[in-house]
Amino acid sequence: MSQKEYIPAMKFHWLTPIYDPLLKRGMKEAKFKSHLIHQADLRPGQRVLDLACGTGTLTLMIKQAQLEAEIIGLDADPEVLAIAKTKAEQNQLDITFQKGMSLDLPFPEAHLDHIFSSLFFHHLTLEMKRKTLEELLRTLRPGGKINIIDFEKPQNLWMRIAFLPIQLLDGFETTKDHAKGILPQLFRESGFEHVQQTGQFATIFGTLRSYRAQKPE
Repeated sequence: MSQKEYIPAMKFHWLTPIYDPLLKRGMKEAKFKSHLIHQADLRPGQRVLDLACGTGTLTLMIKQAQLEAEIIGLDADPEVLAIAKTKAEQNQLDITFQKGMSLDLPFPEAHLDHIFSSLFFHHLTLEMKRKTLEELLRTLRPGGKINIIDFEKPQNLWMRIAFLPIQLLDGFETTKDHAKGILPQLFRESGFEHVQQTGQFATIFGTLRSYRAQKPE
């Protein structure tokens, strides 16, 4: 798989080593990722996917929150998957990590109970966002839920300015719709129901908004 087919966590592989420290200290990721997990109400025996899991921070937090759930971390970048696997081994957590793309998830229909995604959708073009949501709907069981957090409509002018470095790094084509708050609309258009914004977080790079939505029963 070539780099052209996916975008590394910080667009360039040479920036990967600073990804974890930046999120931990600069964006206080523990706070917004804990919120995302809490809203899901995970149960023993459920099958849970962390889509575009990156270095696995959220994946490990999900497993620690519900040790009796089956947790899968999926990412297209083998470099970050290697980091994620090492983290899981160091913490003695049984997590499956797979290489794969959001546009063609390697799971059968109605296979998953929950799908998480953190800071991923702003890397995708509008067409890719829609195709990814089609795949999420396909692979979730009826009643299954998505739990997504990403950069979205800034809550004020300062947050709009703070978002500009992300747009410069990741590209305006993939991020412009996030500045308008497009995700809830896309969720509904893709067939999800009970779409809710569950949280809002101000960060040094702009406003994050968390969402929950459900596949129809």
